[in-house]
Amino acid sequence: MLYGSLFLALTGSVVADAQQKKAPAKKPAVKTQPKTDTVVAKPVAAPVEAEGIHWLSMTEIQIKMREKPKKVFIDFYTGWCGWCKRMEATTFQNPALIKYINNNYYAMRFDAESQYSFNFNGKEYHFDPQYKANTFAVEMLKGQMGYPTSVFMLENFQNPTPIAGYHPVKEMEMFLLYFGDNIFRHQQLGDYQKNFVSAWDKGESGPMAPPPGH
Repeated sequence: MLYGSLFLALTGSVVADAQQKKAPAKKPAVKTQPKTDTVVAKPVAAPVEAEGIHWLSMTEIQIKMREKPKKVFIDFYTGWCGWCKRMEATTFQNPALIKYINNNYYAMRFDAESQYSFNFNGKEYHFDPQYKANTFAVEMLKGQMGYPTSVFMLENFQNPTPIAGYHPVKEMEMFLLYFGDNIFRHQQLGDYQKNFVSAWDKGESGPMAPPPGH
């Protein structure tokens, strides 16, 4: 009986050892991160030039003229002028017009009724009560005080040419090209206007009625 019990004990121990050897070892649990979509960085585009006409201050335009002479475009307006506001909100928002002005002109806006004194191109200007306008506007507009008025100047502020009134894109395009491309040197404006075809106008019609505040 003793031998039988010992045999059973040894046999059970061997079987248990065999089972332990056969049982595969458990692998440690591996934590997995939730699957996410791979994001590929896109190349960064070069900075886009800010939209809008690059209006310069009185000081800036004189500095730039000394650095690199260009033609000049000046928009003369007043705070109460409805047509001035209309032209700013329509004509001056045309992308092709904006690009052409920025590439070919130094542009400036000037409130004709400004009451401060300043020096421009070596000359002093001030408010003139007789005209109810600044003498800079009186000189550039040749005493014809109507608004808006666009003034075109050659390089180094030479030969100011005022053109009065509100102008839709097609008309302003014609004036800008006439002076900017030096067409004025060999052709009269009236002759140029007869055959002019707009490339910038996208169906804008001329003004039908005076805007509020005119």
